[in-house]
Amino acid sequence: MPRITRAALIQCSNALPGETDLVKVKAAMIEKHLPLIQRAAEQGAAVCCLQEIFYGPYFCAEQHTRWYQTAERIPDGPTIRLMMDLARRHKMILVVPIYEEEMTGVYYNTAAVIDEHGRYLGRYRKHHIPHCHPGFWEKFYFTPGNGGYPVFETSAGRIGVYICYDRHFPEGARELGLNGAEIVFNPSATVAGLSEYLWKLEQPAHAVANQYYVGAINRVGTEKPWDIGEFYGQSYFCNPRGQIIAQAARDRDEVVVADLDLDMIQEVRNVWQFYRDRRPETYTGITRV
Repeated sequence: MPRITRAALIQCSNALPGETDLVKVKAAMIEKHLPLIQRAAEQGAAVCCLQEIFYGPYFCAEQHTRWYQTAERIPDGPTIRLMMDLARRHKMILVVPIYEEEMTGVYYNTAAVIDEHGRYLGRYRKHHIPHCHPGFWEKFYFTPGNGGYPVFETSAGRIGVYICYDRHFPEGARELGLNGAEIVFNPSATVAGLSEYLWKLEQPAHAVANQYYVGAINRVGTEKPWDIGEFYGQSYFCNPRGQIIAQAARDRDEVVVADLDLDMIQEVRNVWQFYRDRRPETYTGITRV
């Protein structure tokens, strides 16, 4: 019996560009995502991933403590509780990236994973935190992740998460493969002129090197008042051969749906024995501080 997982990605523009009331901004973005999540479910998706910190703009374009108030506890905060209800209603696994508060003053860039019964399975906290290039001041907001590279056993396959800037680091992508990932989602916020030439290079390379599926998500549009560049969308799925099998436009809200043949992972690994032929005992310099 073939193992086919229908998966979805949601890319979305800012609902209230230029709005300064953060309560309104957050509520509007959540409201905007509800019909997109429903659309993914209506198209038969078994799993759906949202974009990086889906319920707001990419606020790391500035450094201001007011954004701390948008962080929530996981899994007890209102957004994750809502998403647990939606997952149960739609019978769909959800990967939900939000701004997490562990305790007052300690915040993470996190994705929660919820199964189709509405059960919280766990979270991934972004490991690699940029603080470079005008408009990407993430160390002001995020503590580096401390939970390793978990892989979640689900009815849609073994799911891992890698968030945005993480994708520039092959080490974590390999950790996810070693931990058994079959599908790795990478929710992102990245702009043209900075990373677009890498967008269709790095993640297919991770898919090939680690022989799993990758779902790459990017938001769309420009975000006031910062205008750090155009979030160029083009969310996509690629297979273990590095081939892009479904892709969104660069300039509109969209739900990308693809059927992922998980049996292809075995087929590819039967040909390319990368895990067999690894030489970890020789990679002594990789973890040298």
